[in-house]
Amino acid sequence: MIRITGFLLALAPGLAWAATPESALREAFTRRTGEIRLPPGTTVLTQPLEISAEAHDLVITGVPGTVLRASGKFTGRALIHVRGGTRIAMRGFTIDGNRAALAKPLGMPPSNQPFHRFYENNGIVAEGVTELVIEEVALREVANLAILVSHSRNVRVRRIRVTDSGSLNEKRRNNTTGGILLEEGTKNFEVTNSYLLRVRGNGIWTHSLYTSPRNEDGRISGNDIRYSARDAIQVGHATRVKVKSNTGRFIGYPSSEVDIENEGWPVAIDTAGNVDQSSYALNTFEELNGKCIDLDGFHHGEIRRNRCVNTKPPAQYPYGHYGIVMNNSNPDMESEKIVIIDNELEGMKFGGIFVIGTGHRIEKNRMRNLNMSGCPETQGKVACVYDVQQPDLLQSGIYLGLFVDPKRRSPAMRNIIVDNLIMGHGMKTRCLVFAPGLANEGNEVARNICLEPPAAAPQR
Repeated sequence: MIRITGFLLALAPGLAWAATPESALREAFTRRTGEIRLPPGTTVLTQPLEISAEAHDLVITGVPGTVLRASGKFTGRALIHVRGGTRIAMRGFTIDGNRAALAKPLGMPPSNQPFHRFYENNGIVAEGVTELVIEEVALREVANLAILVSHSRNVRVRRIRVTDSGSLNEKRRNNTTGGILLEEGTKNFEVTNSYLLRVRGNGIWTHSLYTSPRNEDGRISGNDIRYSARDAIQVGHATRVKVKSNTGRFIGYPSSEVDIENEGWPVAIDTAGNVDQSSYALNTFEELNGKCIDLDGFHHGEIRRNRCVNTKPPAQYPYGHYGIVMNNSNPDMESEKIVIIDNELEGMKFGGIFVIGTGHRIEKNRMRNLNMSGCPETQGKVACVYDVQQPDLLQSGIYLGLFVDPKRRSPAMRNIIVDNLIMGHGMKTRCLVFAPGLANEGNEVARNICLEPPAAAPQR
């Protein structure tokens, strides 16, 4: 028998070789059940540590100071690659992805290719796992995605710390990578109480191909995301997802890494694909170089008691936008029956809430310091017209529109818009505006308070 720190390996009679820390660790990962105790100190890996699809009831644990570090010559999908299995758990160690050596200019995958088959040099990749727990793991300097879970069920990602991760495309813009992604019909998942700092792409998000099952029954809660050049949180192609009590600051920074060529405008809480029966509630974000909440694909759900605040002059937000925006890019949905109640929007560069579709209830929202850009009076200094067919869009408190894409018209009809506070530049006269050609169309509009900002105190 020969002992390698943290492991006990049996050698065949007469076999004489010096096991390296990596080879010893790789041997340990051939286990299919039980516990793998990672050694203290740093183990440098040149290839992934793989867990087979036959694994079950397997726990991988570290001790204080345990680090798995990618070699500058590392090749493979991820430092830890779980190829399936049942009841797999990981906890208590650090992954160092050696981004400085391994990151290379890389775009986003084509629309018919899932992320786990496109990006290499990730931190942890898990495919087709039933009952997966990843908790109290730190990931730093990962070239692409810190954690990627694909087509799995019963997933718990808890108390994760991700720092300085993600790569750039050839134009040095973010390519969505860096954070925690659940994709391809992952069901019954949670990402909770985690901290993400300086993630280049999306912080925590879900995604599936249009032809794949939607992600289902998720909870993204209690996380803190700071300095992301894309979205802090994105719910993509999903149903029954709760985004609750998350916080974040400096979303859309650094500005130089915002993916303007692909219209990857930063959002605190974004939506994509077809998303229903979901809720975004009690989230607080500050300093947004983009939108507060984007509802592109969101329907039959609620937006309740969220808060987004900007405190700096509008020039500090080059990609500053609206507060809450509806859209219907996905052909399988229409913007219908969204409840938007008791939210706070402060310091938005343009308007407060953009509305299309039917059956929405927009009530008791408080919007202050809207239209910080000063449109339309600042036209020429600021691009005050987004759509020539809807010229008042950017300068309105609540705008009832006809469409985002003219090919999918969805005029704002039969909505309830009551008891909202709308304050900001021009809001006395442009508080609630209908798109050209759109009459009241059965909308109930009542008891909204429309105010200009208070005059500045005279200087002495």
